[in-house]
Amino acid sequence: MGLRLYNTMGRQIQDFVPITEGFVGFYGCGPTVYNYAHIGNLRAYVFLDLLDRTLTYLGYNIKHVMNITDIGHLTGDNDSGEDKMLKTAAQRHQSVLEVAAFYTDAFYKDIDRLNIRRPDVVCKATEHVEDMIALIRKIEANGHTYMSGGNLYFDVTTFPDYGKLAGLNLNELKAGARVGVDTNKRNPYDFVLWFTKSKFENQALVWDSPWGRGYPGWHIECSAMSMKYLGEHFDIHTGGIDHIPVHHTNEIAQSEGATGHTWVNYWLHNEFLVIAKDKNSADGAEAGKMSKSSGNFLTLQSLIDKGYDALDYRLFLLGAQYRSQIMFSWDAMDSAKNARKALVQRVAKLQGQAKGGAAQADKLSDAARAYLNNFKAALENDLSSPQALSQLQLAVKDTALSPQEALAVVKQMDSVLGLKLEEAAAKYNEENAAVQISNHDGDPEAAAIDALVAERTAAKKAKDFAKADKIRNDLAARGIIITDTPDGPVWKRS
Repeated sequence: MGLRLYNTMGRQIQDFVPITEGFVGFYGCGPTVYNYAHIGNLRAYVFLDLLDRTLTYLGYNIKHVMNITDIGHLTGDNDSGEDKMLKTAAQRHQSVLEVAAFYTDAFYKDIDRLNIRRPDVVCKATEHVEDMIALIRKIEANGHTYMSGGNLYFDVTTFPDYGKLAGLNLNELKAGARVGVDTNKRNPYDFVLWFTKSKFENQALVWDSPWGRGYPGWHIECSAMSMKYLGEHFDIHTGGIDHIPVHHTNEIAQSEGATGHTWVNYWLHNEFLVIAKDKNSADGAEAGKMSKSSGNFLTLQSLIDKGYDALDYRLFLLGAQYRSQIMFSWDAMDSAKNARKALVQRVAKLQGQAKGGAAQADKLSDAARAYLNNFKAALENDLSSPQALSQLQLAVKDTALSPQEALAVVKQMDSVLGLKLEEAAAKYNEENAAVQISNHDGDPEAAAIDALVAERTAAKKAKDFAKADKIRNDLAARGIIITDTPDGPVWKRS
């Protein structure tokens, strides 16, 4: 079938045709490092990782570039509000660079725990200001700018295609627009390329430029850094849907205003994660869209503190297609946790049964190949992770596959899904092998405990759950922990 992607530019599914055969260059908007990433932010990076892994699985050579915004991002995307970095620096009594370093490290820790591959290039805005200045000079030379009130603005009326990504009509926007907060603008939708008259006293980071000493606007950062590493025309640009109407719209205007040609061929945007409106809504965050500015958000660490693994959250996210809004609740997290646990236990069983390990990829049966073909088709269908995940779940349960074949299928599928199933299963087997040895190493209590565990199993089959729970609780009080597995219960001393 070939890879097909939903292109926000045009609002339709399109066949993916790279600029250079066999190679894909793509850029993903990275974090503004003024606070911890919340779990809604992290959805974008799991999506980016799915794209990265899918392109690799399909045989492309890739170059994945992501920015770190450590200057210039105001709380309002339209050049309004406070400088996010300055605001946090003042609150923490630290320098802007200290704040940026702390939250950059925190971001890396989160993506590592989610098993997200590091991009090929991670570029910090503070290290690319000269590239931004060079790009602004091109935009200026092409007649798209004006100075007003000490700042250099992009004049959107000089770019006839302004708003094409978001489907905006500039004439209609101008007719219905209110007077902008920034009275220096000729048009409310104009945006700053370079600030030389700061909105804030004692701006922390400033640079010399042809327009005076100052600092870049937020939008110019992504254009300059993506072009530096991917060239003036590349394949894919990604981000959250909130970037469409302002940030990505402005990126296109300034980039194509500088070069005079198409900048990016495919625009991919992930939907929001929202907190479910029910009695089980997430602690510490109200129902609705997560927002750092309002303090209404959960971090990955907050999930871990409640007993979830980071990969439980990854599985939860993969359970929805990236363009679908996903509702977060603790019940949903419990389901994801249980689903991953079941996958790990099934893979562990296969590892125990497979003598000699996984089968060679070129020696799989038609049944095994069918699962892999369906998995590939799901990925090619606009990165449909729910369909891909379902093929994995079916394959590990299919007794028609030999254990060796099933492990080979798991290996290929998990190279994209990134759930570390083989690693987790090996650890599970190692732990439970130790349990089995300790259960039967001559300990006089072992036989009695085995009998109680068997009695509990019989009670569960008889639907006498009160008795089963009492046995479990009595054993727990004695320091005996029971774990239910696909092969039956096992126990160990805590």
